[in-house]
Amino acid sequence: MDMITEASHVARHEAARQTVRQTPVGGEYLTFRLGAEEYGIDILKVQEIRSYEVPTRIANAAAFIKGVVNLRGVIVPIVDLRIKLGCESAEYNAFTVVIVLNVKGRVVGAVVDSVSDVLELASAAIKPAPELASSIDSNYITGIGSAGERMLILIDIESLMASPEMGLVYSAS
Repeated sequence: MDMITEASHVARHEAARQTVRQTPVGGEYLTFRLGAEEYGIDILKVQEIRSYEVPTRIANAAAFIKGVVNLRGVIVPIVDLRIKLGCESAEYNAFTVVIVLNVKGRVVGAVVDSVSDVLELASAAIKPAPELASSIDSNYITGIGSAGERMLILIDIESLMASPEMGLVYSAS
């Protein structure tokens, strides 16, 4: 009986922790485009925005890792979010930019089609992400924000970039 009670307590605690993590929070979001969709990430994770430059390719890297660039003496891996999130095409043009992020103490670049602006969203303007069976892992979508006619897919960029399949950030064991 004690083991069942303890297991139930652990399950409730885990469910509460996930609910807290998935509860959309208001704040400032950098908005950007990937194809026809508009996304938002926590502005506090953004270090700078740079024009796209062709990175140095790394042999045997995943397709979404375009390579590395030297950013003022720091070697920065560049991830193409269009490829990572399964967008239909990834064209590089004058609007293509790299969002330089600080993720768990590591600098990482994210290629996007264009950056729109910084929006402040109140908690009431953010709805929980719907459960979808799609190719995009919804674990990284924290909610859907709306500002007037605009709808933003809000991404937990830190969790996405620090995920094991990305292989960019290593946790201490």
